[in-house]
Amino acid sequence: TRRARHWETRFGARDFGGFQDCFFRDRPMDTARIAVVGAGVVGLSTAVCISKLVPRCSVAVISDKFTPDTTSDVAAGMLIPHTYPDTPIHKQKQWFRETFNHLFAIANSAEAGDAGVHLVSGIKGSGGWTLTRRIEDLWELHPSFDIVVNCSGLGSRQLAGDSKIFPVRGQVLQVQAPWVEHFIRDGSGLTYIYPGTSHVTLGGTRQKGDWNLSPDAENSREILSRCCALEPSLHGTCNIREKVGLRPYRPGVRLQTELLARGGQRLPVVHHYGHGSGGISVHWGTALEAARLVSECVHALRTPIPKSKL
Repeated sequence: TRRARHWETRFGARDFGGFQDCFFRDRPMDTARIAVVGAGVVGLSTAVCISKLVPRCSVAVISDKFTPDTTSDVAAGMLIPHTYPDTPIHKQKQWFRETFNHLFAIANSAEAGDAGVHLVSGIKGSGGWTLTRRIEDLWELHPSFDIVVNCSGLGSRQLAGDSKIFPVRGQVLQVQAPWVEHFIRDGSGLTYIYPGTSHVTLGGTRQKGDWNLSPDAENSREILSRCCALEPSLHGTCNIREKVGLRPYRPGVRLQTELLARGGQRLPVVHHYGHGSGGISVHWGTALEAARLVSECVHALRTPIPKSKL
């Protein structure tokens, strides 16, 4: 298998064509070139699913931030069902079931210890690319890519003109408390203690419309106080790190295909964003569905347009 390659760029927003030779050298002519914009758990999972389900394709993951600087890295990573008012219940159950089965299989595999809650290694085993780059307009990726998958989360306010998506700020504390072996969560889910592989996550906050990514000292004091009330032994915790993430909230996950058109050119885009705080819980299920949409786009690209008879 090919290991993923990684580039960082700092050139102009429109100068993307030079990467075509690097990305697609020695590829068959009918290879579909797919760009996934966004490198959180949703974007990376989508890239993995596309590489597994869509034949003869080449996948590049493009984002201005990669782990450990994504919102997914701040999340405690607990698999808890979340609700999306604008999404049918049967579809939410399907996504959660597929994600649960996927993560359960990892938890029972020899790779469980190394995997944690991250899926980056899955892209390295399938031969994709990652590129650190801020995308201002999805058209920047045309004609270098045939299909774009938009997993940009809050970035979709700009990239897709979606005013329905907004941030819900979450601040947590990551602490060293190896004696905590079981999670504790209050009834509202606002206060929680989740043990992980390398630290214990204490939370949290739900601040709608707040874009501030800087830790707030008062928030930290409140979080620690609430968590100590649930588990008094945390008074002895050490190495406290403050983390902030902006959950990409939307009434329903957007999973649909849009055909962009400009100057006689067309660009198929599969939108896959708006998971709020439920990204960890349904990411694999929604990524599978996004990959199916990408497969439909690839099929359409490879299907010749019938010639009209005069």
